[in-house]
Amino acid sequence: MYPYYGYRYVYGFDWTILLVLIGVAICLLAQAKVSSTYARYKKVKSHSGITAAMAAEKILRGAGIYDVQIQHISGNLTDNYNPKTKILSLSDATFRSDSVAAIGVAAHECGHAIQDNTSYAPLRIRGAIVPAVNIGATISWPMILIGVLLGYARPLIYLGILLFSLTVIFQLITLPVEFDASGRALRILSESGLLYPEEVKGARKVLTAAALTYVAAAASSLLQLLRLVLIFGRRD
Repeated sequence: MYPYYGYRYVYGFDWTILLVLIGVAICLLAQAKVSSTYARYKKVKSHSGITAAMAAEKILRGAGIYDVQIQHISGNLTDNYNPKTKILSLSDATFRSDSVAAIGVAAHECGHAIQDNTSYAPLRIRGAIVPAVNIGATISWPMILIGVLLGYARPLIYLGILLFSLTVIFQLITLPVEFDASGRALRILSESGLLYPEEVKGARKVLTAAALTYVAAAASSLLQLLRLVLIFGRRD
């Protein structure tokens, strides 16, 4: 007979693997959406003709921020803001581009810099838990595997699951951080006149598509956590 552990097996098939596959599918769809949306609006030049780097400088100065350095980094859509170093990095696809997509992305990263400058609580919380999350991400799966190899040592397995849940918590906290940064960016682009109203609509589509990747990552991690709970939480 096939083994039966809680709801795990149906005729020998571990159906919980479907949770992982669903998570992978969600992430792939979200990535395809952001890639296609960015590709569309990177062809749309802004009326102002300024580059994303120039727009970022205008936004930061307009917010009264003078201690953030803007730099060019390699890669495609590797744009980011580092609160520790006060460096706003714009990628190859963004830095010198004057497209609606590039200016939208740059404004989004400026949104993070403004969050940092105003001590936005979710950003502070996310930064504070990064060390614990990094440790959890490194040792959670090895700890679960060791627990299984030692004859399903529950304390090790449960500790591994708990450490993995830190990643889920981090990704959930990331959602309001990203949505708020995009909201700030779109308001600034609209109110400052850096983009026309129709161009702001294009930037909104780019940033909304980008936000979906964070939603997808959080959903995927939640599904993985659910799978771990189903597999090990009911095993005799």
